[in-house]
Amino acid sequence: MSEKRGHFIEAHIIQSIPYANLNRDDTNSVKTVQYGGVNRTRVSSQSWKRAMRLRLQQRLGQEALRTRRLAERIERHLIDERGWDSGLARRAAQHIVVASSVGAEPPARGQADGPWSSAAMVYVPDSAVAELAELAQEHRLALEAAKDSKSLKQKDALVPTDRVDAVLRSRNGIINLFGRMLAQVDDAKVDGAVQVAHPFTTHETDTEIDYFSAVDDVTHDWADTTGSAHMGHTEHSAGVLYRYVVVDTRELLANLGDDTAAARDLITGFLDAAVLSLPQAKKNSTAPHSIPDLVHLAVREDRPVSYASAFEKPVRASREGGLTEPSITELDTYATAAEKLLGNTGVRFSAYASLAAKDLTGLGSRLDSFDELIQGAADAALPAGEAK
Repeated sequence: MSEKRGHFIEAHIIQSIPYANLNRDDTNSVKTVQYGGVNRTRVSSQSWKRAMRLRLQQRLGQEALRTRRLAERIERHLIDERGWDSGLARRAAQHIVVASSVGAEPPARGQADGPWSSAAMVYVPDSAVAELAELAQEHRLALEAAKDSKSLKQKDALVPTDRVDAVLRSRNGIINLFGRMLAQVDDAKVDGAVQVAHPFTTHETDTEIDYFSAVDDVTHDWADTTGSAHMGHTEHSAGVLYRYVVVDTRELLANLGDDTAAARDLITGFLDAAVLSLPQAKKNSTAPHSIPDLVHLAVREDRPVSYASAFEKPVRASREGGLTEPSITELDTYATAAEKLLGNTGVRFSAYASLAAKDLTGLGSRLDSFDELIQGAADAALPAGEAK
């Protein structure tokens, strides 16, 4: 009989971020949230989730493509990898996207020779581009004989809809983990196994306005006039973030057909990405490449438990200064109280790794490294000896 699996793996992360703007709104301003009666800096979950996905893709050697420009990718593949001429490649890509159940949109007015786009964003393994190009290869003779059309309809497409849709249904580990919404194609929806909260600062923050100017090098060298070549301002903030991430192992195993080896690779890779990824906005002008000050992982059998309420009352700096240490203390205090209230029966694993010197009684065992922590959580969630 197999060991009982953990249902949820949680990551609770405290991370100090220096002067930065990791995730801007539509006006280039710092994103914020009102919580506990004060203003906090916030980073959207979508922003950090993308950073996680990109790091995980690099680690696993798998890529998933989110785009409405699938036709352009197919066109370029046909030209670069198969030696097709550009006109035929564009016609083939047009027929493929028009044939799909997602539908297609013609080029914008005034760009009649431009590429068509899919009517909605598709999310497919990167390998889908080559598969769709192979489909075009199979129908090359018919495509060569066809005429270009500015109003091509699905019924007139020279590639079969069912074959195109089958490729759009395909998935890899990235999609099995993060999920996919593609309502236009039957059975293409994948329920995600990852839940990511919006990180927010444990304390009140102010937005800082950075006024800047750019020197004109010729003006500087000649010294014949004064003034700058450009002036502007940007918003930044700094603070200590609480980050919370959950992996639903049952959902992931369902997506993978109960392949525990694949699930373990995805879980360990994702937890690494959750810990060490960072959104890249304004990285060249702020280089905010900090690492977490604390990572606490827990494996639960019943339900996830966020510790965000530990910071509903904003943390205040310690007497010696700094907000990281008091944030870690508040997290430890809240976790101790929460687990006492809930009872500890559903917790299969609880441990942490931290830069903090003091031991934390509410966060389980102290481990030396993030890697040891991640491996321990994976062992608890997917016991190595369970039946395949």
